[in-house]
Amino acid sequence: MSRLYAKPLPPGSLLLAVLFGGVLLSAIAVSYSAHWNRQLLNALYAELSVRDKAQAEWGRLVLEQSTWTAPSRIEALAAGQLRMRVPEPSEVRMVAP
Repeated sequence: MSRLYAKPLPPGSLLLAVLFGGVLLSAIAVSYSAHWNRQLLNALYAELSVRDKAQAEWGRLVLEQSTWTAPSRIEALAAGQLRMRVPEPSEVRMVAP
């Protein structure tokens, strides 16, 4: 009967296995980090797009507000719809406090 003898491992093979495992884990970590970075960057660009749209809408609303509250428009509405006019000096009465 022949006996099988286990050959001893070459020196440094345990160190090589540990280093291989470290390199493998490092590669997986780099891949995960790059993927996470891309996801965060996409989320950032989406939020920046929302911000830009909100700023554009705000600008339009400010312009619309300034148009609606223009003194010439208010005066035209007061004269046309409410039939208001500037009083004559003889129609002005001063009230004492």
